Amino acid sequence: MAWSLRGRLRVAVLSAAALLTVTLVVAVVAFGQLVRYQDTVTRLLFTAVVDLQDLQSEIVDAEAALRAFALSGDEDMLAGYAQLPYGRADDVRSVIGEVLPDDARLHAHFDQLAGAVDAWRVEHAEPVVAATRDGASVAADWDATGVERYSEVRLELDETLEALVEYRNETAATMRDWQRILVGSVVALSGLGVASGVMLWRYLRRWVTEPLDDLAVSSRAVAQGDLDSPVVGGGPREIVMLADDVESMRRRLVAEIATAEQAQAELRASNRDLEQFAYVASHDLQEPLRKVASFTQLLERRYGDQLDERGHQYIAFASDGARRMQRLIQDLLAFSRLGRVEEDPAPVVVGDCLAEALDNLSELLEETGAVVTSDPLPEVVGHAGLITQLLQNLVGNAVKFRRPDMAPRVHVTAERVGEDWEFRCSDNGIGIEPRHAERVFAIFQRLHAKDAYSGTGIGLAMCKRIVEYHGGRIWILHQDPSEGTTVCWTLPAQPQRWLVRVDRTAEAPADPRIDGGDAPRGPEQEKVQT
Repeated sequence: MAWSLRGRLRVAVLSAAALLTVTLVVAVVAFGQLVRYQDTVTRLLFTAVVDLQDLQSEIVDAEAALRAFALSGDEDMLAGYAQLPYGRADDVRSVIGEVLPDDARLHAHFDQLAGAVDAWRVEHAEPVVAATRDGASVAADWDATGVERYSEVRLELDETLEALVEYRNETAATMRDWQRILVGSVVALSGLGVASGVMLWRYLRRWVTEPLDDLAVSSRAVAQGDLDSPVVGGGPREIVMLADDVESMRRRLVAEIATAEQAQAELRASNRDLEQFAYVASHDLQEPLRKVASFTQLLERRYGDQLDERGHQYIAFASDGARRMQRLIQDLLAFSRLGRVEEDPAPVVVGDCLAEALDNLSELLEETGAVVTSDPLPEVVGHAGLITQLLQNLVGNAVKFRRPDMAPRVHVTAERVGEDWEFRCSDNGIGIEPRHAERVFAIFQRLHAKDAYSGTGIGLAMCKRIVEYHGGRIWILHQDPSEGTTVCWTLPAQPQRWLVRVDRTAEAPADPRIDGGDAPRGPEQEKVQT
């Protein structure tokens, strides 16, 4: 199994971190050593050299003062000698000991220097001072001893100073080595940082970007319809697993499409059966109903004087039932044919459709005294006949379900909302309870008894189907029923918003006790039904 992306990144990051850490530690150590050696060279050793040079000057001054005092006996001449305190060489040696506690070679030179200074003082300087003060002349052997001891002091001073300078040069060379190590470490640290970034970018490109690009190409091919192309992933385990999931999804999609194609074939066969049913319903079923209605009317005309009141009532029941059955069949045919319009959608002026719908409803409007108004209505994309039927059903329903104590008033408005036009048809009728707002759009749903309001319960179901056929939606605005009813629906302003048309079977009848209502049929509806 391939390494996971997390594991690969962990190894790469830890390796880079280890190299950077080692280089950083070297740089820190080099910096510390550089600071230490720089302090030794520039401060401590420099101070030691200066002190040693001062000691050399002080000994020269002391020796000159001693000679002058011995020749003149003047105590004032002894001032230069008196300024050289006892243990001056030991003081310098102690300073050097603090600076270089472990350097035996330098310590040996300083020990010899201190011994030479002490020998010059004890064996020559002090006896000369004492003899001069006693009034005796300086002996020749003392003078020879002084020269010898002074020469030893000068020799030891030169050798010690030379050794100290040599040691200072060695320390400076070591400091320069640490300086080079520090500079090299900083350069290496910078180089490793850049190299780590470049390598990490290359690894991410190799482990993430390129496998994802390959997976995207395979997935895009599937998305564009090439369902037979397998999705194969490479690289880290996570991307391989993702590719396996996409491949599994592709296989399920292929299986579901095969099932959908089978279902579509079955749906086409069902639609053909429905077409056959519509043909039978429009001819074979309506013909017996027309005969029943015709013969019951003929029976009443020829034998009406021989029937009592109950007989006439029975004939009226039979005629009314036949007419209602014929009307129900016609409404069902109209409902089933919605969405089977073959013409392409075209620009439709909704105001013209409303005018035609009102013309179809002219008798009902005149009979009830209804007033229908509207705001300026826009142009949409659709089918003029279906939109006219939609408006006719909505206005007819608003007039039919009116209040008995007032004339019906209906107002139609439109507002642009995004890519849709949102329409509203408001009335002052009896209203709809909010709990029934969804049920009224189902076929055969009635909210009132059939003897209270006429209709087959298909009107609002037809409205819903027309709106959905155009790619919109329809709903009842929630409001107090005492304020009437407001039906809202949307229609697309652009043809690209149209949904794919699919022939659908008529919904199964539901509870016949509630009714969404329907509007009287006009010429446009008769055109759809024939």
